[in-house]
Amino acid sequence: MTAIGADHPRRMRLVVVLAAVAALVAVVLLVPRPWAGDAVPPAAGGSGGSGGGAPASPVVGPDDATPPEVDAAALTGALTQAADAEINPVRLADGLVPQSNRWYSGLVFGEELLPVFPLPLSFALTTSGFTVGLPDPVTSPKAIIGPHVPAVTVDAGAASAQVVAADPVAVTTRLLDAAGAPLGDVTIAAGSPFVSFTAAADIDLTSGAAFGALTDGVATAEVAGTTWGLATSGGTLDDGTLALPAGATAGWYALPDDASADAAGILAAAAVDPVVGVDVTYGVGDDVARTTLTYRTAGSTPSAYVLMHHHTTGEQPEREGCGLGTYRSVHGTLELCAGSTLTSYAPTVQPTGALDLEGIADERRDAILAQLEQDVAGTEAFASDTYFGGKHLYRAATLVVLGEQLGADDTVAALRTRVADALREWSEPAGCDERAARCFVYDESARSVIGRTPSFGSHELNDHHFHYGYLLSAAGLLGADDPDLVDDLRPVMDVLAADIAAAQPSDELPQLRTFDPYAGHAWASGTSPFADGNNQESASEAVNAWNGLGLWAAASGQDDLLTQATWLTSTEAASARDYWTDPDLEDPVMDGFEHRVVALNWGGKRDYATWFSPEPSAMLGILLIPMGPVSDYLAVDVEPATILAAVDEAAPAGPDVMFGDYLLMYRALAGAEEATAAWQEALDLPDTSIDDGSSRAYLLAWLAAHGA
Repeated sequence: MTAIGADHPRRMRLVVVLAAVAALVAVVLLVPRPWAGDAVPPAAGGSGGSGGGAPASPVVGPDDATPPEVDAAALTGALTQAADAEINPVRLADGLVPQSNRWYSGLVFGEELLPVFPLPLSFALTTSGFTVGLPDPVTSPKAIIGPHVPAVTVDAGAASAQVVAADPVAVTTRLLDAAGAPLGDVTIAAGSPFVSFTAAADIDLTSGAAFGALTDGVATAEVAGTTWGLATSGGTLDDGTLALPAGATAGWYALPDDASADAAGILAAAAVDPVVGVDVTYGVGDDVARTTLTYRTAGSTPSAYVLMHHHTTGEQPEREGCGLGTYRSVHGTLELCAGSTLTSYAPTVQPTGALDLEGIADERRDAILAQLEQDVAGTEAFASDTYFGGKHLYRAATLVVLGEQLGADDTVAALRTRVADALREWSEPAGCDERAARCFVYDESARSVIGRTPSFGSHELNDHHFHYGYLLSAAGLLGADDPDLVDDLRPVMDVLAADIAAAQPSDELPQLRTFDPYAGHAWASGTSPFADGNNQESASEAVNAWNGLGLWAAASGQDDLLTQATWLTSTEAASARDYWTDPDLEDPVMDGFEHRVVALNWGGKRDYATWFSPEPSAMLGILLIPMGPVSDYLAVDVEPATILAAVDEAAPAGPDVMFGDYLLMYRALAGAEEATAAWQEALDLPDTSIDDGSSRAYLLAWLAAHGA
C-alpha cells in the first residue's frame, strides 16, 4: 500500500503517529445493559460460554486495550442547540438514544411497520405481535432479492411496541397492551438464528405456524419446505396457543436444510436463553485487525451464530462448533456455528494521507507540477453544504499535500490558507448562532450533530459518515504539521468524530452510529424507511470516513482513536471488497447475476443500481470515490483480471465517462504496466470525467505512484 509521504518533513509528524499503530493494540467497546439484573458479561475477549464459541486461532490476535474516552456532554454542549433534524422515532422508550443508521432502524422510526433482516432471519412487527421469516433469495441479472416472507406469525394481543434496549448488533422491543403495560420483550440480533420472546406477565401467544405438541419443551413445524423450531423454558402449547408464565422465554428458529445431526439439539437448547446484548471488542496488529462479538445471554447459556462471507475469507481463526449447516441469504451462504463468540480478522489497513511518490521519473514529476499549478488556480469557491462542502475541502487539501510532497510549497501556500480558513469557519462551535451554512448544531431530540446546510437527507441522519469523513480528512491532512490549526478545529472535529463513531454509548450520542460490527460495514440511511432494510451504496466513502477519522486522530494526537479508526478502516475495507467490488460470484446465491460489482447493498437485497445514475460507470465509480491514497485496499487479494473486467464493464469505450478518473486509478491497481498505459489517457481525459472531489494533478500523481 502507499505510504504517508515520509520524504517530506511536513508529513513526518503524521508518519510517526501512524507508525505507532504497528504495535498490537485493541479497544473494548462497552454496551448499555438492556435492563437491571443482567448477568455480568464475560471478560473482554472471553468465550461467553462453553458451547464451542471460543476460537483457537492460528493467527496472533491483538490484545484488548483502553477505548477512546469522549466527553460527549461537553462536546455536544458547546454547539448551537437546535432542532434541525427531521426524524420520527415513534417506537422508542423514553430516554433511549434514537438508534439511527442501524440494520434495525426501521423498527424505531416511521409509522409504517417495516421488516428488518437479522441474518439469517427476517423479522417484522405487526399491529398485535410480530412475524418471522427465512428469506429465500431470487437472483436476476441485476439483483439478488430476499424479501421478508412471514413463515411464523405470533399474535401477543399487543397494542403498541417500543424499543427498550439496543446496541450496534442487538435490539430488544417491548410489546405493550392497550394500557401501556408490558406484555413481554422480543430480542433479535444480527447473526443470531433466534427470535426470542420473554414474558413480562402470564400471556397467551397464538401462532400461525402449525407447530406440533411440545416434547421436552420443543415443537416443530414445516413451513414452505423449512423446519421451524419453537423452544420454551416453560408453559404449554395447545392447538396453536402458547401459554407462557411470567419470566418464561420462547424462541423461534429455522433449521438449515443441510442441518447436521447435532444442529436441532444445539439450537433448541440455546433458543430458551435469549440474547440480551452483544459486546464488541477489537484489536489491531501489524497484519490483521480483529473483531470479536460476544452474544451475551440472560443466563450465560452458550448461543449460536452464523458466519457471513467476510468472516471466512483470508486468514481466520480455527473455529470449533461450526459445520452445523448453512442458510442461503442475499449476502451469500451463511454457516451455522455453536457458541457465543464470533471472532474474525481483516487485513490491517493503516490510515494513509499521501501517495508514495519516491522515485517517480522526472518527466512525470514535472507534468504533475505543471498540472498542479492549473488545478490550484482553478480551485473554485467551496460549497456550503455538508457533503459537497466537505468534498471540496478534501480535494483542495489533497492538492496542498501533493504540492508540499513535491516541494512546490509556494504553489499551494495560498490554497493551504484558504482551506485552513474554511475549516476554521466550519469549526466554530457556535457558528450556527450567526449563519445558516458551514456550521453544525446539536439536536437533543435526535441525539445527533446536524450540519447546515444539509444535503442528501443529512438532516434525516443520512450519510453522516460520508459527509463528516471528508471534513475529518481535510482537517487531518492540513493539521498534521499545524498544531495551532488542530487546536482551532478540535472542538468541532472531535464532535463530528464522536457523532459517527463514538466508541461507547452516552446520553448524548449512540455507540458507533453508522458502523455495524457484525456486517463489517456501515449503513447509510438514518431511519431506514424501506421494506428491504437499511442500505449502503458508496462503501468507498465509508472507508474514506474511517481513514479520515484516523488522519484526524493522528494529527490531534489521539492514539486510542487512531487505533479505533484503523480497525474501522480495515474492517470496512474487507467488507467493501467482499460485498461490493469483488463479490463471490461463485456462491450459488449469485448464480444468474450478470455483473462484476454490486453497487448497492441492502439488508434484504443487492442491486446493480445506484441512487443517482443508471450508467455502468456510476455502478463502479461510486464504489471507488474518492480514491484516496488508502484505496490500495481495493486490490488486496484481488486478481488483476478482476479489476480489469470491472473497468471494462464500467467503461467499454474508454474513460470518457462519469468517474473516468477513478476508473483509471482503479485500473492502475491491476499492475504497474496498466498504470503506465493509463498516463496518456489521463492527460487527454475531458474535465467532465474528473470528479469534483479529485483533480487531474492527483490523477497523474496516482498513476505515477503506481506505475513502473
